[in-house]
This record gives sequence, structure tokens and C-alpha cells, in this order.
Amino acid sequence: MEDAVGVCLFSRERLGVTMTDAGVTLLRHARTLLTSMQKMSDDLDQFANGLRGTVRLLANTHALTEYLPVPVGHFLASHPNVNIEIEERPSNEIISALMDGIADIGIVAATSDNASLQTFPFATDRLCAIVPASRSAFAGQADITLGSLLDSDFIGYTSGSALQSYIADHAQRIHRKIRQRIELGSFEAICRLVENDVGVSIVPQSAARRYKRTMAIRVLSLDEEWALRDMRVCVLDRASMPAYSQQLLAHLVANASPDGVSDVFARAFDKTEG
Repeated sequence: MEDAVGVCLFSRERLGVTMTDAGVTLLRHARTLLTSMQKMSDDLDQFANGLRGTVRLLANTHALTEYLPVPVGHFLASHPNVNIEIEERPSNEIISALMDGIADIGIVAATSDNASLQTFPFATDRLCAIVPASRSAFAGQADITLGSLLDSDFIGYTSGSALQSYIADHAQRIHRKIRQRIELGSFEAICRLVENDVGVSIVPQSAARRYKRTMAIRVLSLDEEWALRDMRVCVLDRASMPAYSQQLLAHLVANASPDGVSDVFARAFDKTEG
């Protein structure tokens, strides 16, 4: 070893051998290296045992903005070795990504074709129309159809938004064009422009109720069957998922809805364990 490093590591005397300063330095580095190797082994064991890794989670606009932030935040705080990559996608693209192994967990509308996936209840909400409180054209109305709503200028969502694609698809089905004045990325910003009489829009009822408390907007029931949004958590095969992905799935199912039905969700998940 001394030949390899080119220095004297030991002082050899008649009474024994002692380390030189260079030898002490080498010993310190050797101990550091051994500790680092053990830590590397421990870290890799966590990957092998499914305790560390990254979960790829896809969700539609509704779930991503209204229901995921709190449970995902709690999960990350209690699982420091797990990271989550979240991306917004339309439900049909989420299902394809799960089938192709590109995503681990997806949250989609229950109306989507998800028969090939394992699904669990997540949350239920409605889409509703929001209009300026000052606009007399809507005075006395409690509900409105999409066709009637699209007689007005529309405040939409940014390009690529899953919710914008969903609204546009249903507008196309009734052969109506959306007169979109501006694209925005948050429910709060959309509600603010509706308050300023820039146009009308469609948002989740949970968001509309929240912003109605502080903004001059009216909330109208959207008289369309597709306005009811029953969302489900989907996976391809829970049993084959790493432990950390299964933990996130269980956490989402148990803590998803703020409407007092999370215990029902948890029981539904527990039944799949048996």
C-alpha cells in the first residue's frame, strides 16, 4: 500500500509499529469511506424494500387543484424518502399512461373508460356556472345550460388544461363555439375576472362557494348530466406496486374528500386488502 500511495504509512521500530501522520490521515479517510459505503448500502436497501422512490401521479384539473394539495402535502411531510411527480392530464390520457406504465397512480372522472384498471372512490363534486353578480341578464336564474351560458363571452383555462378540454368537448357536442376572451391558470383568477364582468365561466362547485364569500359573483347550477364529477383513484395493479406507491394510494383513498366521507373511502380500500 505504501508503494501505491508513495508515502510511508507506518513507522517500524524495534518495539513495534506506529502510524505516521500520513497513516493517520489514510485511516481517517478509510473510515469515512466505509461509513459512506454502509450508508449507500442502506439507502439502496430502502429502494429494494420499496421504502424510497418517486411516485408518478397524474390527475385532472379538478382533482389537482381542489382535492390533492392537502393529502399530498401531509403524505410528503410524513414520508421524507418519497417524492411525487404530479402532472395535469385529461382523464383519457391518464388511463392510457397507466396502461402503458408511464404513470403509477391516476385520478380520473368515473365516466372514463377505466374498466381495465383497479379503481377506488376519491371525491365527488359538481361543475357549476359563475356569472357576474351585476349582470341583469342572469337575474332570477338558479340554473343554466351550457348552450345558454355560451351566449356570453367565456373566461377559460390555459392551453393544455384538462378541464378546458372537457368543457370544449361538450361544447363541440352541441355544435357551439366558445367565445374565449382570456385563458387563466387558477380558479381564483377566473372568479376575479368574472366579478369584473369580463365574462362567464365554469368552475368546480367547491371553488365557486369558496370565492363567492369574498367576490361579487353568482353561482348557477349547470344543468348538464356531465357536470357531476365523480372522481376515482386508479392504478394498474396495486399488488405489484412498490411499497411507497401503495402507501400513497392508501393515503389518498383514506383522506381524499373534505365532505365527511373519507371513512367510507377507507373502508372501500380495506375491503380490497382481503
